[in-house]
Amino acid sequence: MIEPPSPLNVLALCGSLRQASVNKALLRAAARLAAPQADVEVADWLGRLPLFNPDLEADPEVELPMPVQALRLGVAHCDAILVATPEYAHGVSGVLKNALDWLVSFEPFIHKPVAVINASPRAHHADDALREILRTMSAGLVGERSFALPLLGAQLDAAGMAASPDVAAVVAEAMAALRAERVRQATQGVPVFPFR
Repeated sequence: MIEPPSPLNVLALCGSLRQASVNKALLRAAARLAAPQADVEVADWLGRLPLFNPDLEADPEVELPMPVQALRLGVAHCDAILVATPEYAHGVSGVLKNALDWLVSFEPFIHKPVAVINASPRAHHADDALREILRTMSAGLVGERSFALPLLGAQLDAAGMAASPDVAAVVAEAMAALRAERVRQATQGVPVFPFR
């Protein structure tokens, strides 16, 4: 069996801009818990992305905005992606949807292992919608459902979450699933962009 490089480089995307976001705290806790087997970078700058405009992509003479370049560079160089987002009006947050829109035609996203971690299991509308978006984008989505934790209202910060055995178990499960998907792709010859 071909082992993927270690540590696993993971880009974490949060669908909330709130400083006190439970989802952001969960991703920061995941970064602590996953080390040293995985290096998780929380992209806390998604709010700087401009609204998606396909005209910017269509003109090769126009340089994409720096936040878009940063997002695409992060995706191109990571081994896997971890996503956490709140549910707004039974849907995916605009912040996360905008970020994903910028990645729809970005080839390095295709087959990228992606895990969805959910801080509020009752937010199933957003979870279902997000997973449909990711499948449509040809992500290497792991888990039959999201990796869910009932953290909403628990009053835990990132440190408190990192100290929780329940959070540690879910993060370990998500990281193992991402690594297993990398191994599956390598052993089954799944095409990954750029081709390797």
